[in-house]
Amino acid sequence: MPMDLSFYYAAVPAVILVGLAKGGMGDALSLIGLPFLALVVSPVQAAAILLPILVFMDMISLVIWRKHGDWTTLKIMLPGAVLGVALGWATSALVPGNVLRVVIGAVTILFCLRYFWNNFGPGAGRVVPPHGQRPLLATIWGTFSGYGSFVAHAGGAPFQIYALPLQLPPREYIGTSVRFFAILNAIKLVPYFALGQLDTQNLATSATLLPFAPLATIAGAWCVKRMTPTIFYPFMYSMALIAAVLIAREGLGF
Repeated sequence: MPMDLSFYYAAVPAVILVGLAKGGMGDALSLIGLPFLALVVSPVQAAAILLPILVFMDMISLVIWRKHGDWTTLKIMLPGAVLGVALGWATSALVPGNVLRVVIGAVTILFCLRYFWNNFGPGAGRVVPPHGQRPLLATIWGTFSGYGSFVAHAGGAPFQIYALPLQLPPREYIGTSVRFFAILNAIKLVPYFALGQLDTQNLATSATLLPFAPLATIAGAWCVKRMTPTIFYPFMYSMALIAAVLIAREGLGF
C-alpha cells in the first residue's frame, strides 16, 4: 500500500473533488479529481482504488437524496445501462477506450453548446419546453452510459444528454442521478472483482481514504440544495461541458 506523503497529497484532493461531484455538483469535478490520483499510480489502479470509495459515497448520497428521484427515468434507463456494463465487460479489450472518450466528449460538447445557444445566444428568450420521456432514447443513452462508465469512466455525459432536457426539479434530477450511478457502480463491482482489480492492496488503500468521502459528499449536496432552477441548470450544463472537454482531451491524448 502506498504510504509516502506524495501519494496522499494527490489522493486526498482527488477523493474530495469526487465527493463534491457525488454530492450533486457535476461530473466535471470528478474528472478533474481523477487525474490527481493517476499522477501517483496507474490509471487502472486509480480506478480500482476509487471504486469502493465511490460505492461508499453512493450510500451517503442515497441517504441524503432518499426523498427525491424520478422513478420513470430510472426504470427506462437502467436496463440499457446494465446492458452497457455487460457489453463493456465483454468487449473492453477490443474497443479502445480513447476512441469512446472522443465520441462521448464530442457529442456532449455539441449538446451543451446547443443549450447555451438556445438560452443565451441571439435567439435567447424563447421557452424550450421539457422533453417528455422517450423509452428508445433512454435505452440508447443508458447503454452508452453503462458502457462508457465501464470502459472509459465516462458514464455521466450520456446520462446527462438524456436527463437534463427533461427539466426535472433540481432535487429530483440529482436524486435520479444518484440512484442511477449507485446501482451502476454496485453492478460494476462484479466484473472488477472478476478482472482482479480489487485486490487486498487496493482495498486497503481505499480504506485509508474513506474518512474524506462523507464530508465531501455532504458538502456537495449542501451546495446543490441551495440552488434555484435558474442557477442549477446553467451550472449543470457548464459542468457537463467542462467534463466533455476533459473527456475528449484525454481521449485525444492531450
